Amino acid sequence: MAETKNIATMASILSNDLFGEFLWSQVGPTDTNWPCEDPDGHKLKTHPSDVVFYYDNPYALSRTYVNCDLKSYASGTITKSAITPAIESLGRTLACAEKSIEWQRLFLHDNVNSEICGLLFVYNHDGAYDKDFKGLLAKAKPELHPMPKGSKLFVLGPEDIFWLNNVKYEIVQMRGKEIVPSRDHCRYFYPNLVRKNNVQPENARAATLEVLSSPWVVLTFTHPKTNRQGYVIFYRRRGESAPEFLYLIDYLMSYQVINDNTDIYIRTLDPDPTAPASFQKAVQEYTEQCEDSVEILQMLKTISYSQINDIHTQFSEIEIGMDNA
Repeated sequence: MAETKNIATMASILSNDLFGEFLWSQVGPTDTNWPCEDPDGHKLKTHPSDVVFYYDNPYALSRTYVNCDLKSYASGTITKSAITPAIESLGRTLACAEKSIEWQRLFLHDNVNSEICGLLFVYNHDGAYDKDFKGLLAKAKPELHPMPKGSKLFVLGPEDIFWLNNVKYEIVQMRGKEIVPSRDHCRYFYPNLVRKNNVQPENARAATLEVLSSPWVVLTFTHPKTNRQGYVIFYRRRGESAPEFLYLIDYLMSYQVINDNTDIYIRTLDPDPTAPASFQKAVQEYTEQCEDSVEILQMLKTISYSQINDIHTQFSEIEIGMDNA
């Protein structure tokens, strides 16, 4: 039993460290149970909340509360028969959360409009899982109970967590080199869109779950020492062709990220061996399509493009057990 508890604690430690770097905040108690609002339909007396995080939304005057179910599995136990009931359980939890006075008392702030979502966090603690988790999810057919309007359920699998953990580690490394300033000077990038404006740019600094699940994550800052604007684009795709990078460059140019007073860094984790050459070709092709090609070429040439070091986070069950003693 103690060994099981220590393994479960690994996911808790990692999630807290990880989401803190993405500027999420924790609210309320951890590892708590609260009364089920539909005991006959759910066949339960209580629902669990391992931890609840929150962040403000960039495109709405609301705050998202993330009810997390933290799982720590060995590679051989990440199966459809384990994941399907976990999703079903989280769905039942969300179905009750909006109706539960107790859940709201524990976790919601009274001064904001709230949205509730669920996150199943599937951490592979032995680092040996090498199967297709997205394929496994596609085969899982959970029976979800009706959830509150606007609620969403996200699943971060081993590959997602590995990617995000490496992004977090790279931010820490760049901060140690004084390329990236402290968290107080950082936020994640949300441009004004055609039909959506960033309605609370000062408050909505965190990376949303949608961003963390996207092909790239953009961290931005104004460095207090130089007063220069900086952007770090953590690019998840492999960069197998020039058109792939052309799309990224067009995105950055469209939202005026690239200009004379900005420092741009593109970081990739597992790039294709030809990615640097593809990026160079994309820069050349993009400038050939522009009228002020010389000026744009000079700006694009200042972009720092490099690979992230591959980091695997491991925990000691014995050390965690001693901490819990």
